[in-house]
Amino acid sequence: MTIAEIKNSNLLLLNCVSGSRAYGLHTPQSDTDMKGVFLLPKRIYYGLEYTEQVNNETNDEVYYELKRFVDLLVKNNPNIIELLNTPDDCIKYRHPIMDLLKPELFLSKLCKQSFAGYAQTQIKKAKGLNKKIVNPVDKKRKSVLDFCYVIQQQGSITLTSWLEKKGLLQEHCGLVNIAHMREVYAVFHNNQLTTRYLKGISSGIEANDVLLSSVEKGIEPLAILSFNKEGYSKYCKDYKDYWEWVEKRNDVRYENTTDHGKNYDSKNMMHTFRLLNMAEEIAKEGKVNVRRFDREFLLKIRSRAFSYEELVELANEKVFQIDELYEKSNLPEQPNLEKVEEVLIEMREVLYR
Repeated sequence: MTIAEIKNSNLLLLNCVSGSRAYGLHTPQSDTDMKGVFLLPKRIYYGLEYTEQVNNETNDEVYYELKRFVDLLVKNNPNIIELLNTPDDCIKYRHPIMDLLKPELFLSKLCKQSFAGYAQTQIKKAKGLNKKIVNPVDKKRKSVLDFCYVIQQQGSITLTSWLEKKGLLQEHCGLVNIAHMREVYAVFHNNQLTTRYLKGISSGIEANDVLLSSVEKGIEPLAILSFNKEGYSKYCKDYKDYWEWVEKRNDVRYENTTDHGKNYDSKNMMHTFRLLNMAEEIAKEGKVNVRRFDREFLLKIRSRAFSYEELVELANEKVFQIDELYEKSNLPEQPNLEKVEEVLIEMREVLYR
């Protein structure tokens, strides 16, 4: 089914403005996000194909089938809990049957993980962004050779420096394992051999390891080489992660992040604290405040009034407080599934009748 089919067939049960406009945190540049709930026609619901969710191409308009909506409510999914508690001025349409889905039917201690736990993942995400901004990775990719070192006197020098100093090419050299020595090799050159040619030290920029060659016994190696294989593997992962992030990142948002010099995504951090505060309110008050009364504080975060370190410290303190609150809370451990199922069945019976 499509959004147009759902609307044209009068299958919508709930249609709301969501996101920053529902929170009261929107700016003149904010998009208008829409979320809602729909009912599959009886014949389709009983058939082989179940459509649990429909959305437009930009995902700023999303609608959940009634069963999917209730499934997510039972899990205390933050977006869905918020949708059920949308402020009246953001509700475009609400079918009377939706009154059966009362917030108190779903709120439980699962909110600690779904709200505060998700917020913690956003803090980690912010840390990752901070790390990427502060430690950019050069576009020119390093190779195995950049992680090889040759022993020299009481220290070592890079393999590339050693080759340059000796006037040698890595393609004309070869490595032989040294027994009982991990990632340590004897280095030889073709000039030392009479019957065979060496394979080189590396096969190219995409190589994951050094090459090994065979050398007849009795030949003295030119040098002893150590390959930092673990360091190279970590570099390859960091390189891949960084340039995939560069390719996928929102450039406008990234430029805003770096322009203010604080090196964190201020919008992301604002929503992190919104989730933490909502988790705290649910434990204390047993209700969901979608429209934010802490708007001024949250917008200060968005305007970059705090340093990254200050926000991380505040968030960690908040998480500790939330843990204590949920330990003492009178909220149930999880929603009463039997009761929820009864309500869902009653809703379908009424709607299909």
